[in-house]
Amino acid sequence: MGLEKFLEQARSRWMVGDDSADSVAVSTRVRLARNLADYPFPGRAIPAQLEEIEQKIRRWWNTGGLKPLGPTKYIAIKDTAKIERLALAEKHLISPELARQNFGGVLLNEDESVSVMINEEDHLRIQSLLPGSQPQEAWVQASQVDDLFDASFGYAWSSQTGYLTCCPTNVGTGMRASVMLHLPGLTFSGQLPLVLRTISKVGIMVRGMFGEGSEALGNLYQVSNQITLGQKEEDIIEALNRVTEQVISQEKEARQRVAQADEMALRDKVWRGYGVLANARLLTAAEAMEYASLLRLGMDLNYLEGLSSGLFQELLVFSQPRYLQKIFERALSPRGRDEKRADLIRELGKMN
Repeated sequence: MGLEKFLEQARSRWMVGDDSADSVAVSTRVRLARNLADYPFPGRAIPAQLEEIEQKIRRWWNTGGLKPLGPTKYIAIKDTAKIERLALAEKHLISPELARQNFGGVLLNEDESVSVMINEEDHLRIQSLLPGSQPQEAWVQASQVDDLFDASFGYAWSSQTGYLTCCPTNVGTGMRASVMLHLPGLTFSGQLPLVLRTISKVGIMVRGMFGEGSEALGNLYQVSNQITLGQKEEDIIEALNRVTEQVISQEKEARQRVAQADEMALRDKVWRGYGVLANARLLTAAEAMEYASLLRLGMDLNYLEGLSSGLFQELLVFSQPRYLQKIFERALSPRGRDEKRADLIRELGKMN
């Protein structure tokens, strides 16, 4: 298969981009943690019980349990090469934790906007992943999938607390809703630390691109709800949406201030980043993220034209170490990854 054909098939819905979407928001995720009532949680279940759960869900899926979603596929972790699993994690379709296991699986719909992890930290992790800032739409989609499972499986539930989960911080709604934001303006202006401290005081947490404990590479930050107990799902979505809109507004104002302070310097920074991506022969993952951030900023400020709205998202995924090895179908040394990353990014530029 040619490179262009492979990359076309490898794009998830959230990676495609949307010219009508807000330029600051990259993607939205809503994840629901659920457990089956008749089994111990994965952390205490024996292998035979985990296997029984997986087979039970697969039989249900095979008989049309997810038919309303259209075409779907099941990927068994134990039958999947480690590099493939880690590539799925870099694409945000499964967690790094599930990728490191030798059991469990994931159900994916055709455009990969829905993924259901099986036997990760909880029996089920139902995820909706959409482009831009769409908390309400992602919640509706995740809830519809949740209803399909709920109609056939009994959930672990308490009338006092709500859904029971392995981690106490997920008890209640079991919901984690997040929006990934690109915040170079606040970073360059020095305002970001203050904004992040303010967000944390209203029950919203901030994480890096790959969630808890990850670095904020490429000026990307995930803002998500911190509280799952004692709130309705609609309240969580409304609060996240409100905070997200405020941060987006602050980011846009910060970009304008940075541009007004010295627009030529900002244009120079953007074009230098573009020049590196277009011509480099060696690129580390951190460098690719840094320059991809400048590329996205230049596109948003109309300094760069003629590039697709999804190019930034493609760079975020395709330049990751494991995904590179998946694309080129072989193990690569660190130096080899830096070389192939530069090659791939130049090709992506040609395609756009």
